[in-house]
Amino acid sequence: MGKPAGLIQGTLDLLILKTVSAGPVHGWAIAKRIQQMSDDILQVQQGSLYPALHRLEQQGWIESAEKATESGRIAKFYSLTRAGKKQMAVEVGQWDRLSGAIGLVLKRA
Repeated sequence: MGKPAGLIQGTLDLLILKTVSAGPVHGWAIAKRIQQMSDDILQVQQGSLYPALHRLEQQGWIESAEKATESGRIAKFYSLTRAGKKQMAVEVGQWDRLSGAIGLVLKRA
């Protein structure tokens, strides 16, 4: 099966918020976790991931701190903020409505 060319507008933010909600994680691990959790269907490119992380941090939904990785290298680790938890709930609700509506169209068309 082919890989999707891109994510539906706005879904990357939701995927990042959900991934970061499990605990502090660095950028490469966020992309890897999304890929693993989607059974290798979703692949987030660095050119999309890091601007999204920066945007989410600017919005106050995630925060970062530099820490050492398991290999000893220093990386930015991202964590969900209280505002990010609220935003994630909003976005999950929006996703549920959107995916439900798409499902209805596919079943009825």
